[in-house]
Amino acid sequence: MNLKLRLTILSFLQFFVWGAWLITMANFWFGTKHWDGAQFGAVFGTMGIASIFMPTITGIIADRWVNAERIYSVLQILYGAVLFILPHAETPNSFFSIMLVAMCFYMPTIALTNSISYTILKNSHLDVVKDFPPIRVWGTVGFIVAMWITNLTGNKATEGQFYIAGVAAVALGLYALTLPKCPPQKLIDKNAPLSEQLGLNAFKLFGNFKMALFFLFSMLLGAALQLTNAYGDVFLSEFAHFPKYANSIVVEKSTIIMSISQISETLFILAIPFFLRRYGIKKVMLISMLAWVLRFGLFAYGDPVNGLWMIILSCVVYGMAFDFFNISGSLFVETTTDKKIRSSAQGLFMMMTNGFGAVLGSYIAGWAIDKFFTIKFTTASELSSYLETTPTDSTFIEILKNSFNAVVNPDGTLSNVVLVKNWPHIWLYFAGYALIIAVLFGVFFKHKHSAEDVKNITH
Repeated sequence: MNLKLRLTILSFLQFFVWGAWLITMANFWFGTKHWDGAQFGAVFGTMGIASIFMPTITGIIADRWVNAERIYSVLQILYGAVLFILPHAETPNSFFSIMLVAMCFYMPTIALTNSISYTILKNSHLDVVKDFPPIRVWGTVGFIVAMWITNLTGNKATEGQFYIAGVAAVALGLYALTLPKCPPQKLIDKNAPLSEQLGLNAFKLFGNFKMALFFLFSMLLGAALQLTNAYGDVFLSEFAHFPKYANSIVVEKSTIIMSISQISETLFILAIPFFLRRYGIKKVMLISMLAWVLRFGLFAYGDPVNGLWMIILSCVVYGMAFDFFNISGSLFVETTTDKKIRSSAQGLFMMMTNGFGAVLGSYIAGWAIDKFFTIKFTTASELSSYLETTPTDSTFIEILKNSFNAVVNPDGTLSNVVLVKNWPHIWLYFAGYALIIAVLFGVFFKHKHSAEDVKNITH
C-alpha cells in the first residue's frame, strides 16, 4: 500500500475515534442520563486534565525507550477498551472517572500521530512540509464522517456512539502495528538535567512579558473552543422542546449541521497563508477572536426556521475561529523562541490551550450554565409560555412526557420540576466573553508583522 495512503488512514481513524462521541456526548448526558450541567463541565474537562501531563510523559517514553508506533498502538487499544466500559457508568462521578482514564489514553495519541507521520515521511525522504498537510486534512474528514455515522445511525443520544468509537480505536491500535517502525530518537543526553529531559526549560518563557501574555490569551481562547464542542450539538437538539421546531431538520440532523464547522475548518486552512501574508500573525489571531464573537452571537439569535441561516453561518465562521488562532499561534511560537526549546514551547502552547484552557472553559461554563442560565418551571402555563405554545397543545404534552418525564397535574402544576437552559442568553454571554478577550488582546499584545515569519508556510 502507498505510504501516504497508509498515513492518511492513520490520520482519518485518529480523529474518527474522537468525533464519534465528542460533539454528541452532551445529548447522552443531558437527554438520556438527565445529569446536571456542572458535572458535565467537569467531565468535558477531563480532556484538559489529561492534556496537561500525559503528552509529556508519553513523549519522553517514545523519545527514550519505546517505538512510537508501539506505544501509540497500546494507547489506542486501551482507549477503545475503556470506551466499552464508559456507557455502563451509573453515576456522574463514575462517568467522570472512567472518562478521565479514557482521555489519559487518547489525548497523547494526537501528538504521537504527528510524530509518527513526520518520522515515516522523513525516513522515506519525502517533503514533510509539502506532504503532511494533505494527510492531516483527512483527520478532519474522519471526524466529520464519524459525526455523520453517529447521527444517521440514531446513536447521538445513546451508548452506541461510544461503541462505534471503541471498535474503531481497537482497529486503529492494531493497524498502527503494521506501520514502518519509529524507534526512539534519543536526542536528549541521558545525563542532561531532569528539567531538560522533561522539557521544562520552556517554562522560563513565562519570564518574558510578551510570551506570558500570549500564553495567557491562549488559555482564555482555549476555553472558548470547549464551549461549542461541549454544548453545540445539545443546543441544536434542545430546539425539540419547542413544539414549532420539534420536527425540524436542525433537531433531527443536529450532528450533521454541526459537522459544517469541521468542513469549514478544512477550507479555512487553505486561506491561512493568504491572511498571514497580508495581515500578519497578530491580526490573524485577532480575526480569530472576533470570529468567536460571531460564532456565539449567531447561535444566540439563530433558530431552525427563520434563523437557520444564522446557525449555518455560525458553523462556517467556526473554521476561521478555530484554524486562525491555532496555526498563527503555533507560528508565533516557532518564530519567537530559541530552537533548543522550540518543541517544548509548542508543547507549552498546546498545554495552555487544550490543557488549562479546556479545564477552565469546561468547569466554569458548566457551573455558570447551571447557576445562571437554567430556568426551573413548576407549572404547565409558565413552561408552555416559554416554549411558545399552550398547556393543552398535544405536541407540548408529548414533549413534556418524553423529554422531561413529567405530566400536568389537575391543578396545572407539573409532576416534577422541569429544567430548561436559556440558550440565547448563554451564547450572548459567551460572545461577550470572546469580545472582551479580543479587545484586551488588541490593546495589550504587541507584535509587528514580518514577512519572514510566514515565509515557511506560504511557499
